[in-house]
Amino acid sequence: MNPSVKKALKIILPILLGLFLIWYSYNMTSAEDRREIIKYIREANLFWVGISVLIGIMSHISRAIRWNYLLEPLGHAPRLRNNILIILMAYFANLGIPRSGEVLRATALATYEGVPFQKGFGTIVTERVIDLIMLFIVIVIALFSQTEIILEFLSEKGIGFTASALLLLGGILWLFIFRAFLKLSDSKLALKLRGIIRGLLEGVLSIFKMKRKWAFIGHTIFIWGAYFAMFWVIKYTVPETLGLSAGELLVAFVAGAFAMTATPGGLGLYPLAVSKSLTLFGISEVSGDAFGWIMWIAQTLMVVFFGAISFLLLPLWNRNK
Repeated sequence: MNPSVKKALKIILPILLGLFLIWYSYNMTSAEDRREIIKYIREANLFWVGISVLIGIMSHISRAIRWNYLLEPLGHAPRLRNNILIILMAYFANLGIPRSGEVLRATALATYEGVPFQKGFGTIVTERVIDLIMLFIVIVIALFSQTEIILEFLSEKGIGFTASALLLLGGILWLFIFRAFLKLSDSKLALKLRGIIRGLLEGVLSIFKMKRKWAFIGHTIFIWGAYFAMFWVIKYTVPETLGLSAGELLVAFVAGAFAMTATPGGLGLYPLAVSKSLTLFGISEVSGDAFGWIMWIAQTLMVVFFGAISFLLLPLWNRNK
């Protein structure tokens, strides 16, 4: 297949999937339920929506500060204002073209702060690895905090404790086989994978060599705490979700996090994933859908509004560049 066609498909297919899921959700919901969902969205308490957006902005500012901790050992100290604008632009770009924001971030940093593209992109890859580790930690916390509910759900789907244990053992066995393949094989694939993993490990371990490693770790915890907090406060916008505990919401948060990676900005899939997760805890699909859509609309509008402003302000504030 032509490389240009492949690239186009990588961009178009996730968007089409998101649009299909919106169409599917719409057609699978009765007219009465749709009216109820729209009512919840219209009557959502704007105070809590605003708090969620404010927390989201704080997480972006924290990410901009943290980015400088990675750039400092490389001999660069970009202006915080530029870092914030570049990050907001990148999130905005990712809504249209998945993963284009990472390239845009490195390009903008090179243009306005003189940081070589390769170095800037390397710090962004390190960030992503750290975020992946944090997501894994959140998943583990969610599993341990809601083990009984999750096992009950799996049992209802025909997956009992024995099957779950076998799946877990199978996953562990696969990891051992994969490790052995990387260590013993001299194939091109194994060599390439070894190089990628070595680079990722070096990126992660470089954190412990930086001067402000504890500040970096503190900002990382704050960023992910803010992600969950902006999700948690949305429960106050839907009456039925008011009684949900932090552990229950954490399961829906994880489902939403996976949805964000499957389609651009979680288009179509995010509200559906959040809603299905909340039904595990006795929340009706109508209330779950309303929760998911309120959260998705609020954060998407935030990214679009501040991202568009950043596209305008960055070149204006850096006219000499």
